[in-house]
Amino acid sequence: MMINITFPDGSVRSYEQGVTGFQIAESISPALARSVVSCGVNGETVELNRPINEDATIELYKFDDEQGKHTFWHTSAHLLAEALQELYPGIQFGFGPAVENGFFYDVLLKDGESIKESDFPKIEAKMKELAGKKEPVVRREVPKAEALKQFAEWGQTYKCEHIEQDLEDGSITTYTQGNFTDLCRGPHLVDTGEIKAVKLTSVAGAFWRGDANREQMQRLYGISFPKKKMLDEYLEMLEEAKKRDHRKIGKEMELFMFSEKVGKGLPIWLPKGTELRLRLQDHLRKVQKRFGYQEVITPHIGSKNLYVTSGHYAHYGKDSFQPIHTPEEDEEYMLKPMNCPHHCEIFAWKPRSYRDLPLRIAEFGTVYRYEQSGELHGLTRVRSFTQDDAHLFCRPDQVKQEFLNVMDIIGIVLTAFGFNFEAQISLRDPNDHDKYVGTDEDWALAEKAIVEACQEKGLPAKVEYGEAAFYGPKLDFMIKDAIGRRWQLGTIQVDYNLPKRFNLEYTDEDNQKKTPVMIHRAPFGSMERFCAVLIEHTSGHFPLWLTPDQVAILPLSEKYNDYAQEVAKKFDMGGVRATVDMRNEKLGRKIRDNELKRIPYMVIVGEKEAAEGTVAVRPQGGGEQSVKTIQEFIDEVNARVAEMTKDF
Repeated sequence: MMINITFPDGSVRSYEQGVTGFQIAESISPALARSVVSCGVNGETVELNRPINEDATIELYKFDDEQGKHTFWHTSAHLLAEALQELYPGIQFGFGPAVENGFFYDVLLKDGESIKESDFPKIEAKMKELAGKKEPVVRREVPKAEALKQFAEWGQTYKCEHIEQDLEDGSITTYTQGNFTDLCRGPHLVDTGEIKAVKLTSVAGAFWRGDANREQMQRLYGISFPKKKMLDEYLEMLEEAKKRDHRKIGKEMELFMFSEKVGKGLPIWLPKGTELRLRLQDHLRKVQKRFGYQEVITPHIGSKNLYVTSGHYAHYGKDSFQPIHTPEEDEEYMLKPMNCPHHCEIFAWKPRSYRDLPLRIAEFGTVYRYEQSGELHGLTRVRSFTQDDAHLFCRPDQVKQEFLNVMDIIGIVLTAFGFNFEAQISLRDPNDHDKYVGTDEDWALAEKAIVEACQEKGLPAKVEYGEAAFYGPKLDFMIKDAIGRRWQLGTIQVDYNLPKRFNLEYTDEDNQKKTPVMIHRAPFGSMERFCAVLIEHTSGHFPLWLTPDQVAILPLSEKYNDYAQEVAKKFDMGGVRATVDMRNEKLGRKIRDNELKRIPYMVIVGEKEAAEGTVAVRPQGGGEQSVKTIQEFIDEVNARVAEMTKDF
């Protein structure tokens, strides 16, 4: 029997029933067959040797594709577990998924033993040995009772708990390679031989199921590639990433700090970092003012009932700080996990007419989430962060245009920093509607608005199912930094649900009460995360218009401190930001220290400059030095800033 296979370009070919993705790739070209690692059949990623028994659409994934990487790294996680099983008899296994950059496996050794970084070489050697055997990866569907019996015989306590609590009979599959079998939905490589290069990158603690009251396991992170050259390039990128680490550069530039006494994950912005943040906020304020936004300020706490009404307590309660109990009976408050419920109350504050819409409310609002201490990381994962949040309340016929306007704002903001970006449409999981609030009809309308807006803008966008917020679909903006890493920054979300939960209404032109549609948007995402990404992207060399200090004035000796301060005042009056280094240090030391602070210009002043009213200008990193009058230099800096900012 023949079946029809439809390719991404719309072309159709006929094949025998039971054909595999590998055979389809081979029918196109042997070279393609050698490079594919998995395939998408009717939108589901599966193994290349999985038979296709009915008409289907197909995509063939190479390692360069996201789905291909996921397949490759998923099998690599199993390869790691197989190696650990041989090296550490009695080891317990938790979960071992593929992640954005590689894979990890949670494990617990017997008798309090632990794996150290010094053990990595022997584990990597064992992984390479097993990969070299080209072990087939065999998928099998098993009844729940059989799965429980088998993993119990192997002494895998955590796997048994997972089977009992999470898995339904008739939906359980295992994958076996060599002597290792794991519970898994797949997909996987056909065999382990494609894994040519592996590297374990770190080991950390991880509580079983993320529960701090459960056993602490060890989480081994790793990455793998089909070619050693690719691993070498990745390791070079990691070395470059270490140099660009925002925590290191932030300390050198005196931008932010953390204090154990203040609390974990609570960043403190120092004067230079505060200037940086305020300048970013001013940039966005100017842009959104052109688009008719009004700025508000809301409290850092709210009644628990506010978040029960919004649904955030049900969906984010475990990730929030515990409710605050007041002396009044049954009165509970929460540290604000989201700004949107407060903004809904602003809309409800007074009667609204269709003439008032769209209403665009913006806030740089600080919110609080309880992240596990092991998940905290500099500014990218914190417990307190400020969102450049805005909520637009509009009529249904205004949704698409407002969405398009927000896309323009995000484009202006991101291109100002030289970021190239791509988009991701995040939709709800079609197989699990229980995770979301609202009707199917409202979700369809919201998803349609996002898809049409992207089409109208000509913005290519990848669709990801299951990544929507609980109240609505969203468009996420992903940027690539200077060393090729992807970060999710700006986001726009269409929400038909919160306005209904808060009973928001406006009077339409037919004098009937209607429910507005709500659009959530955050171009930066959060100020903390954006600053971290910007630091690492630029390695701390911020654009001249943004950098906290544009000039460091270096007097040759204490005799010229007064002239240096006079120059600083004139710079300030001329709109140039300058700091004076009056330390009793040699010039070479001052230059080195200020180079470390990434200040774009150093201005050296001594006897000649003081006598002639000039400054000796030294650009960051060396380069051609010059002598200018104070006004000439002010004009030069301002001209450069004007050129940089003319488009925004």
